[in-house]
Amino acid sequence: MKKKRVIPVLLLKEGWLVQSKNFNEYKKLGNAQMAVQRLSDWDSDELIYLDISSTPTFTTNRSDTAAPEYADLADLLYEVSKVARMPVTIGGGIRSLSDIENRLKAGADKISINRGALADPSLISRASREFGSQCIVVSVDYLEAEGSRKLYVSDHEDFVGKHKDVTTWLLKIQDAGAGEVLLNSVTRDGNKCGYDIEYLDEASSLLEIPIIACGGAGNWDHLSEVLTKTAVDAVAAANIFHFQDQSVFLARKHLFSQGLPVRPPSINKDRV
Repeated sequence: MKKKRVIPVLLLKEGWLVQSKNFNEYKKLGNAQMAVQRLSDWDSDELIYLDISSTPTFTTNRSDTAAPEYADLADLLYEVSKVARMPVTIGGGIRSLSDIENRLKAGADKISINRGALADPSLISRASREFGSQCIVVSVDYLEAEGSRKLYVSDHEDFVGKHKDVTTWLLKIQDAGAGEVLLNSVTRDGNKCGYDIEYLDEASSLLEIPIIACGGAGNWDHLSEVLTKTAVDAVAAANIFHFQDQSVFLARKHLFSQGLPVRPPSINKDRV
């Protein structure tokens, strides 16, 4: 049976590793490279690293912190790749094939496109042809319309394209040649209320490409629930993995104990 993946998500904003809530509240957590090292030591299946900066900044401009100072994105990826022992997906600021090429050359195994694909859907098909669909992840953030379960694509600032329907967009992404989808509920982001099981079940039944579920994890049971009740291929989370030692190990231990098809829990003892 194909193994389900457990994937931590790291968010970088203006040089800082941050915790997110509803995509509009951010708490600084510190050194992103040290977080990558820990997640690698705890044997993460993969890592998703998203730059959500409003400006192309890779330094904190602070001399009194342990946060590393990066000259540019290539410098950041080079340093991260030194400590990453799992496949890394990089997202943020991707608008062209050259942006993708630069990230892959700098050490990314996959790239995640979000707003670039919304602005120009042909970027998905062009990227898949040029680099192979296996390394093209399209990230879809969605919101619930107030007072209903109608779901719309979000660009982190406002509704896109005057209420773009999520399911319609997912089908277009698949037809364009995306390798997989990172499907994230903005409404649940950082709220620890559990994943959007209803829609993840619908989407994973509809699409043929893999879906990575994200948004709402507050405990290990939330991870097991989404893997039990839906056909998603992977479960991703950000905040839940930041504040507990050996978090990825403990998450996979919990899932494995319930008979779910994940890799057995392990820790890289040579480095911990």
